[in-house]
Amino acid sequence: MKSYGKSRRARRDKWANRMAIMGITLVVMCLAVAINIKGADLKQSDENYRIREEKLDAQVAEEEKRTEELQEYKVYVKTKQYAEEVAKEKLGLVNPDEILLKPAQ
Repeated sequence: MKSYGKSRRARRDKWANRMAIMGITLVVMCLAVAINIKGADLKQSDENYRIREEKLDAQVAEEEKRTEELQEYKVYVKTKQYAEEVAKEKLGLVNPDEILLKPAQ
């Protein structure tokens, strides 16, 4: 009778080992799927960030160009030519040697 008990226990232990291996395999497969899904999400995020970085780089270059233009304008504003233009356009002043011709209405 002892041999019957040992074989039954052996079969039960063998079945338990198989179930444990199947359980571990299932957990590993679930982890692999989760990592794969998260990896795809990260690739998409990386692509979005790369596009955003390119847009921001272009915007920085544009602002640097605008800064240069403003610096040039700042220098121009300090010239005599600019003062004469403003006096003529906004104040209607003329140089003493200039003759104004007005159209007849």
